[in-house]
Amino acid sequence: MATKKQIFIPIAIAVTAIAVAGALVAMKKPPEKKEETVILPIVKTSPAQINPISLDVKSHGLVKAKEQTQLVAQVSGQIVEVSPLFVQGGFVKEGQVLVRIDPNDYEAALTEAEASLAQARSALEIERAQAHVAQAEWDRISKNSNESIPSELYLRKPQLAEKLARYRASEAAVKRATRNLERTFVKAPYDAIIAERSISLGSVVNPGSFFGLVSATEVAEIRLPVPDKDLQYLVNHGLDSNVTLSADYAGQEVQWQAKIVRSEGVIDNKSRMTYLVAEVQDPYGQTKTAKPLRFGAYVNATIAGMQIPEATLIPQHLVKNNKVAVLNADNTLSFRTVEIVREQNNMVIATSGINFGEKIITSALEYPTEGMKLDPDTAVAKSDEKKPNVETQLAMKEE
Repeated sequence: MATKKQIFIPIAIAVTAIAVAGALVAMKKPPEKKEETVILPIVKTSPAQINPISLDVKSHGLVKAKEQTQLVAQVSGQIVEVSPLFVQGGFVKEGQVLVRIDPNDYEAALTEAEASLAQARSALEIERAQAHVAQAEWDRISKNSNESIPSELYLRKPQLAEKLARYRASEAAVKRATRNLERTFVKAPYDAIIAERSISLGSVVNPGSFFGLVSATEVAEIRLPVPDKDLQYLVNHGLDSNVTLSADYAGQEVQWQAKIVRSEGVIDNKSRMTYLVAEVQDPYGQTKTAKPLRFGAYVNATIAGMQIPEATLIPQHLVKNNKVAVLNADNTLSFRTVEIVREQNNMVIATSGINFGEKIITSALEYPTEGMKLDPDTAVAKSDEKKPNVETQLAMKEE
């Protein structure tokens, strides 16, 4: 049988080992608890700006003269005089003589017509006198006769009518000869610029021969195509609206002011556009010191549209189903429903739904939800505060 010593020694060793293990376990430090960190999406924002804005409509067109006249000969003859102003690009005043046709034949015709008129006037006066004598003679005879009604031939009424007709025909001949003589002077019908000239000194012309083309410098017209949907942004569909025209002149951009005077009232078959017609007074600056708006120039036009007192300009890609994501003061996301009045140049013009200074989220979010926590990029936010206002941004987009 085992002795007591053989029994207690293993038990003592086991107890000691358990005690040592317990002491070691007690001495071991528990693992430090780490705080849970939540990684929030970093977003860029831009403060909303509310400013007045004009719903202007852009267009373009060619400058043309409102009035343009072809000069043609109304009588035949040889060109004996050509004005030095009658050259392409020359400016002429109303009534200035541009071309003179040889007047000798027409002066002779006028002299002959005046002579015929004098003869006809004399014959008419003689016939009136004879008719007066015949009437007096009949009055004397009728007192001693039963005849009460004289014949018209006796009273010389047919003869008087013939002389009167010849006199009127002679008057018409004088008017015709005078008019033909006046037509030997080809005059400018209005203040104009010579657009074309096709005759020279010594040329022989006939009625209908083409002399040249003149364009009135008093008023210029520009046909401006406007999409039918853009008419809603113009007051009274654009009539009487102010227009700013711009074009390059001598290497510099110059602007002119115009006004819409009418609509052509139809949609063009090819372009499917409605054409508004703008007018510019004194385009060549004859009565004022201004850069000339030359006929044939291509100009860009800005038609003044409706005025909106408060509007926000938002990039179009940030608006989904009329909703915009904004960052609240507690760094949570909210959606704002905006009222869109126009989409233009990848921008949206909204009139309500966004308050001034609200931070519009401009960076993309994979799964945005209402109330989600976000981490704003403060560096970007500070730089956004220096952005230009609504109208400046829109103008930059259009450029």
